[in-house]
Amino acid sequence: MIRASQRRKKKIADESLTSGGGTTPDAPRVLVFHPELKRADQTASWRDASSRLDEAVSLTGALEFDVVGADIVPIAKTRPATLFGTGVVERLGLQIKAEEADIVMINGQLSPIQQRNLEREWKCKVIDRTGLILEIFADRARTREGRLQVQLALLSYQRSRLVRTWTHLERQRGGRGFLAGPGERQIEIDRRLIGDKLAKLRRELEEVKRTRELHREARRRVPYPIVALVGYTNAGKSTLFNQLTVSEVFAEDMLFATLDPTMRGLILPSGRKVILSDTVGFVSDLPHDLVAAFRATLEEVLEADLIVHVRDASSPETEAQKLDVLEVLKALGLQKAIDGEELVEALNKIDLLEGDDLQAVTEYASRHDNTIAISAVKGRNCDALLELIESRLTEDMPVFELCVPYSDGKSLARLYEQGEVLQRSEGADGISIQVRVDTTRVGRFEDWCAKAGLQIHVV
Repeated sequence: MIRASQRRKKKIADESLTSGGGTTPDAPRVLVFHPELKRADQTASWRDASSRLDEAVSLTGALEFDVVGADIVPIAKTRPATLFGTGVVERLGLQIKAEEADIVMINGQLSPIQQRNLEREWKCKVIDRTGLILEIFADRARTREGRLQVQLALLSYQRSRLVRTWTHLERQRGGRGFLAGPGERQIEIDRRLIGDKLAKLRRELEEVKRTRELHREARRRVPYPIVALVGYTNAGKSTLFNQLTVSEVFAEDMLFATLDPTMRGLILPSGRKVILSDTVGFVSDLPHDLVAAFRATLEEVLEADLIVHVRDASSPETEAQKLDVLEVLKALGLQKAIDGEELVEALNKIDLLEGDDLQAVTEYASRHDNTIAISAVKGRNCDALLELIESRLTEDMPVFELCVPYSDGKSLARLYEQGEVLQRSEGADGISIQVRVDTTRVGRFEDWCAKAGLQIHVV
C-alpha cells in the first residue's frame, strides 16, 4: 500500500460528505482496490493506475454505494488462489475491518476461486470489475430488450461463479447406500437450471432480434440515412443527442447513465432528414459476455451510414478511451469506421477546457477534416457538426442535371421531393436544375425521369 492512497481515501470520503455522495444512509460501504502489477517504468504505470482507480470509483459511485476508500495495491505477481500475496491479503483485511466495509470492489478480473477465497478471508462480499459493470447494467436497463440482455450476461457470469458452493448438499445418491458414490449434487442442479434459463433467454432475444430486423426493413423502405453516436461512457453522447434532436433522453454526469438505444429524426441544415441513434457507452475491459448479450443493440451501429465518435476532450485519458472504443468497433466488424472512412470525431466538453488545453484541442480539430471541437451542453459548434455530418453523408451521392419545361410544374415540384436541389436557372427551353439524389433512390429516380420524359445526365 502507498501513503498517497491514504490521502486519496480521505479526499474521496470528504467529497462524499460535502456533495452528499448520491448515497442513502443505508447505502453499503465499499472499499475499492486497484491491483497494479509492478513494472520497470513505474512512473508511466502509476499514472495509468491512478486514472483507472478514479474510473473504478466512478463506476462504484454509479450504483450509489458509499465509497469509503480507494487504494492502488502494487503486486509483484498474481496468486492463483487469492490474487494478492498472503501479507497483502492480511493488511487489506485490517483496513476492511477498520472501515467496516460491506463490499470490496477489485478493479480487475477475479477467477471464481479467487473471489471465494477473498470473501472467506475478509468476511465480506467481494466483486470484480465485470460483476460491478453487470450490476450497473442490471440497475439501469429499462426496456424489455435491455433487461433480457442484462439477464443473459448476468447468468453467463454467475454460472462460472458456482464454485463448490453447494458441495455439502447432495439431493440424490446413486446405487444402494454409499457404494455407488454420490449422485447429482446441488451445484450440478444449479448449473442445469441456469443453462435452461440461458437457453430460454436466448430464444426470447432471437425474437427481439427478428423484431428489430423488421424495423430496419421498414426504415429501408423509407430510406433515411442513419447516424449513430458512439463513444466512451460519460463522453456526453446523450447530451449531444438531446441538443441535436431537442429531446429529453436521460443524461447525467455518471458512467452508463443510459443503456437502451434511442432513435430520433434529425433535420440537417439543407432540410434533409436523417435518423440519429444514441447507443450504449463503452468502457475499458468491457466484459465479453456483455458485448455478446448487447450485440443485437450494437448491431444498430452496423446499420449506420455514418458513425459519430463522441470523445471527452477534457479527460486526460481521451486517447486511451478512443482506443477502447475502436476495439469494440473492431469486435463488431466495423473496420471501415476504424480506418476513418465512415467516422466523424466530435471532441466534446471543450467548455471545461481553457488556455493551452483548449488551444491544443482546437488546433487538433482544425488539422483533421473529419474532426470538430464542440460543447454539447452549451451548444457550441453543434451547427458546424451538423454541416460536417451532412457533407460526409452527401459526398458520395450522385448529382443529376436536367431541364424541366415551364409548363410541367408537377415534375418540378416532384424534383424537390425526390432529392436536394443544388442549383436552378431559367433558360429559353425551360428550367435547368441540378439535384443531388440519395444513393438508395437513384434507381427509382431514373425510372421516374424516364416515365416523365425528362432527360438526365450525371454532373
